[in-house]
Amino acid sequence: MPKLVTLTIDGQAVTVPEGTLIVDAAKRIGVDIPVFCYHPKMEPVGMCRMCLVEIGRPILDRATGQFLRETDGSIRVQFGPKLDTACTTPVTEAMVVRTTTEVVRDARKDVVEFILTSHPLDCPVCDKGGECSLQDQTMRYGRPQSRFEFDEKLHLGKHIPLGELIYLDRERCIQCGRCVRFQSQLADDPVIGFYERGRRLEIRTYTEPGFKSYFSGNTTDICPVGALTTADFRFGARPWELRPAASLCNHCPVGCNITFDVRREAGSAGQRVIKRAMPRQNEAVNEIWMCDKGRFAYHFSESDQRLTQPLIRQDGRLVPTTWEAALELAASRIKAAGAGLLTLVGGRLSNEDLFNLKQLTASQGGKATLYSAMGGGDLTASMGLSADSNLADLKKNSAILVAACDLEEEAPIWWLRVSQAARHGATLVVVNPRPTKLDRVASYTIRYAYGAEADTVHALVGAATQEGNSQLSLAAKALAEAENLVVFFGSEGLGLTGSQSLAQACAELLVQTHHVGRPNNGLVGVWPAANVQGAWDMGFSPDPSLGSSLARSGVALIAAADPAGDDPALAEALDEAGFVVVQELFLSETAKRADVVLPVQAYTEREGTFTSGERRVQRYFPAIPPREGTRADFTVTAQLAHLAGLTLNDSSAAAVFAQIAALVPGYHGLSYQVISQAAPQWPQVGRHDMYYGGTIYDNMQGLGCQLPLVAPDHAQAEEGMRSGEIPPDSGTRAQEKDLLLAVPVTRLYDRGQTLLPSDLLHQRLAQAGLIVVNPAIAASLKLNLGQAATLSVDNQVWPVVIDINPGVPDGIALVPRSVGLPVTHPVYAHLAPAG
Repeated sequence: MPKLVTLTIDGQAVTVPEGTLIVDAAKRIGVDIPVFCYHPKMEPVGMCRMCLVEIGRPILDRATGQFLRETDGSIRVQFGPKLDTACTTPVTEAMVVRTTTEVVRDARKDVVEFILTSHPLDCPVCDKGGECSLQDQTMRYGRPQSRFEFDEKLHLGKHIPLGELIYLDRERCIQCGRCVRFQSQLADDPVIGFYERGRRLEIRTYTEPGFKSYFSGNTTDICPVGALTTADFRFGARPWELRPAASLCNHCPVGCNITFDVRREAGSAGQRVIKRAMPRQNEAVNEIWMCDKGRFAYHFSESDQRLTQPLIRQDGRLVPTTWEAALELAASRIKAAGAGLLTLVGGRLSNEDLFNLKQLTASQGGKATLYSAMGGGDLTASMGLSADSNLADLKKNSAILVAACDLEEEAPIWWLRVSQAARHGATLVVVNPRPTKLDRVASYTIRYAYGAEADTVHALVGAATQEGNSQLSLAAKALAEAENLVVFFGSEGLGLTGSQSLAQACAELLVQTHHVGRPNNGLVGVWPAANVQGAWDMGFSPDPSLGSSLARSGVALIAAADPAGDDPALAEALDEAGFVVVQELFLSETAKRADVVLPVQAYTEREGTFTSGERRVQRYFPAIPPREGTRADFTVTAQLAHLAGLTLNDSSAAAVFAQIAALVPGYHGLSYQVISQAAPQWPQVGRHDMYYGGTIYDNMQGLGCQLPLVAPDHAQAEEGMRSGEIPPDSGTRAQEKDLLLAVPVTRLYDRGQTLLPSDLLHQRLAQAGLIVVNPAIAASLKLNLGQAATLSVDNQVWPVVIDINPGVPDGIALVPRSVGLPVTHPVYAHLAPAG
């Protein structure tokens, strides 16, 4: 425990840990010290001088080292001749701070007046108006009149795009440096910075495309003025017109807490529409941050390509029909299929959707299948993070292992939190076949050849008990001796079999080093979607023979998955299925092959729960009204079940969750009320004092609950260990000149179905058919950057576009997932120039 010190601020005694800054100590007792440049998540710089206060320090007796005291017994205090910055001064024992004296008030007036000398008077048209720190503090601390001439104001550029996502108004910038420091200190992307000096100091971007960072939107949240705005909200609404709706990001397994700001608009016939997505504080999940994918990729829910009417196949084509007719047809075929029912689900469904689908499938004796090429969910349920775990607690004496994962691409906020843990003293071991950005802060970096993922982690297990000075031995010893150990495993270059083997190896490492069953220890799967862990918990698991299972099914019931769009082989298998029912947002390639298509609601239009990769169950709320003609997935399934002779709840997600709590291991005792409980968090941020933490929303709608560990399923874990994924003829075929091992990797900005409708991100999306090779391979095959080429996989030829990266190992072609190429596991392929 840190040493505590007691001081007095404006007559109030406060006890805080040693090293706490005065501005934070004051905040804990409700004393607001105004700031512009200071932010509680970043190192202080004392640039703006708005936080000046009077500080009295106790006088020590040099002979005894004790405090000198007045005649009444109080400690004698001496105030300095000048004011000090509260944001850079740590507290000390018996310190006395004054924040409301006349000299302090005059200093604040002067600072505000100086800031306003070149600040434009455009509050009525500024996007920040109504949530602007400068506006609020001018009213509270500024002078009623300025002594500077209006004509002396410095006029700078306005509406300057820093890339296509963020706009800069240089006149409004007060040079607090928050944005620059966030990008440098937290995001480790110093892609913007100060240029020039004095009054001509300005922010510039140094990358192409501009502001190239996955975290750029956060700078608009912490900007204290209207200098930085997002492209989708700029001139879109006034803050006081907006109504917040608590939600979760549905793009990755982190489970970021967010808020959708909505308002009614004439252009939408008076309906509520989403105007922007904002972070919602949850210090155990995303703190106060979110990535740009989560911020800008909600537009799929408002796409005009959404399905709004059921479809059935007649005379070989899909035609509109009524809900009653579609449900009757689908239910009759499901009932007739019995055990021939195959239910295939995607990881973007809620727990409530998944539960009802599992119940329907079980009632028919069918097969519940998760559409995923990543295994290990059984192991994370039994060996994952337990209650009271928080990555922020991983500092000195803690360790983190990240295996087969490009964490920034797969789960950016986890990358942010893991890199911060490393900077705060945690030992970080990165095990990956190629360099990633996480290497910058890693204590140990271990490379291996694609296909040796599990073997490398097993080697760490063995090396933990052996003496040695190799990178592997030192890393193994650090992991074994750590007080806490969290292991993240991903799917870099892996399919289902390889990822299951990797998960098993990581689980063995945790067991052998005794890092299971207590807070801040355990296994975390970096899943490809938001609720893959929830799908495992509800009883779904991947099928290594999905193609043959689809082809043999009497009825394939597919929800939130597009196997036909991802893999031609699965499309052919789907064509062989007896009958296909699809619950979907869009007319996907899979939906185009269906016999019945049922239009469903987007998660922004309904409530439900997700279970994050850290096994935290969290609730989201409806933000906008459902699209007319759509229904929630759990409702559709319950209505199908009713017609098939099974009673399931079709009206209330809360009622379905109550059944989950009663029947699903690990969820006992949970309810919407329990997971919706909130508690005070530090730092104290929110809409009531935006000058301190920014425009982030505080969390009043629930922090979620982490699940207890459940008994392991050893049989399923061992099944994935039986074989590797690298093709067996690697020794001979690898000698062919144009033959490469194509391996799947994850790109944050892929071409997934929920990302493509967001036009704002199109410039950042991976190109269709993109593959990545190193310069040597490109030169040997006479391929240039951006050149069209062909990739031959399993006797099929695919058009591709070449990207070149020196970090790609020799003999390897990286194939991003969801770009239109059917590479779900390592496979040998021929690469050649097009034509």
